[in-house]
Amino acid sequence: MGCTAFQPNLTAREQARFLYETIPPGLFKVEGDDAKVPWRVAPEPFALSRANYERILEIGEDLLSFYRALNALYIRSSRGTAPTFIAEYLDQGKPEHIVRLSRQNRFKGELPAVIRPDLILTDDGMLASELDSVPGGMGFVGAMAEAYCKLGMESIGGSYGVPRQFAAMFKSVAAMDKPTVAVIVSEESKDYRPEMSWLCETLRREELLEAYLCAPQDVVFTEEALFIRLPDGREQKIDALYRNFELFDLLNIPKQELLLYAARHQRVKMTPPPKAQLEEKLAFALLHHPALASLWKSEFGADVLQRLKAIFPQTWVLDPRPLPPQGVIANLCVSGEAVNDWMQLLKLGKSERDFVVKPSGFSELAWGSRGVRVANDLTKDDWSATLHEALTEYAKMPRILQRFHKGRRVRQTYFDPSTDEILTFDGRVRLCPYYFVVAERIELGGILATVAPADKRLIHGMTDAVMASCILSDAAA
Repeated sequence: MGCTAFQPNLTAREQARFLYETIPPGLFKVEGDDAKVPWRVAPEPFALSRANYERILEIGEDLLSFYRALNALYIRSSRGTAPTFIAEYLDQGKPEHIVRLSRQNRFKGELPAVIRPDLILTDDGMLASELDSVPGGMGFVGAMAEAYCKLGMESIGGSYGVPRQFAAMFKSVAAMDKPTVAVIVSEESKDYRPEMSWLCETLRREELLEAYLCAPQDVVFTEEALFIRLPDGREQKIDALYRNFELFDLLNIPKQELLLYAARHQRVKMTPPPKAQLEEKLAFALLHHPALASLWKSEFGADVLQRLKAIFPQTWVLDPRPLPPQGVIANLCVSGEAVNDWMQLLKLGKSERDFVVKPSGFSELAWGSRGVRVANDLTKDDWSATLHEALTEYAKMPRILQRFHKGRRVRQTYFDPSTDEILTFDGRVRLCPYYFVVAERIELGGILATVAPADKRLIHGMTDAVMASCILSDAAA
């Protein structure tokens, strides 16, 4: 599966034109833009230094340790053998049926088998602004790696790194050499269908795994097994399923009760497991909580704790409950004074508000940057309204306050199809490595780089951003 140049000795402009013709349509959608390629295409993958590559490999192992520890502490907290506020925070805002599901013994030891952080390149290294266990984009980065491979450029992870590690992960999850896998994409997650379709088709074409894209309603349940209806009318027994839908939308998922029943009774293996507590951004706040430091150390050691604190921005839960007069919010100050009331943050000038407010997780606003508010972009009145909204809605949708760190500037090239020219812009970079858990070890399938214009406050997929797989380069900074 190595790369051989399809058309060697092309100019950068010719490479970009080739990519426009080669990239499968529909991989990424932008509202109101039906273009085949609604993003800026770079003639080459994004170049990563060996030092950053080695750091990303280390981060993957640390994040797996974090998930193991978070899972263990949640279980202990729910049983009363660890501080009860851990489970209280992670369950906050969730209906009873979701909490019951998350605590079922059948899923007790299970962790997400795909892990994707959002790593922002900064002047000092990297920061993880998000951590996703139901990530989009893995089919996208896989397809981009394949497209660059046809130009003779081998992306990190390999030209078929994502499909290969996705297959290895499911063989490990199902404990089978040749499992049949259903990738179930809900209506709410329909924008991911094209990229997940590419992934399933590639898995079958390369004979890596029998994987089929389907909607929840395509599943057929029997007491013995689950089946899916294929386009040719056949029914295929499945051994495992990939849950490409969010738990906040669970009651809107057709046949969700049957899917969960089958997973609970070992008719099928499911990943990620239906454990909403592992999908909360406020877990960052728990890692930084001073009262929990000894517990984290006992779970994974002081070295891992130090590294995780270095990449997880300082984070607080916007909890509206009043503190006693002697109480303060740990590590949060305004003009050098300790904070014991969130409204003290209103004293901050616009340039001092280096914070971002985000829904923690169990909400339709908690993905795609839809509920994110960057404090120093807001007027004083909007900043006040944002804090009041977060505190007022805590019971049903907790939010976090997080330090905002600006990414370092890079120069990025891209192809402008309207002028048929290669252009450059100043940008900031988000790296999304796709880690797969195989036999309790981390395997890196690929890395998606998103380079947004430097004047954009949030880095995400957009028409003005370059999105590309990554390549290892000794010349990269």
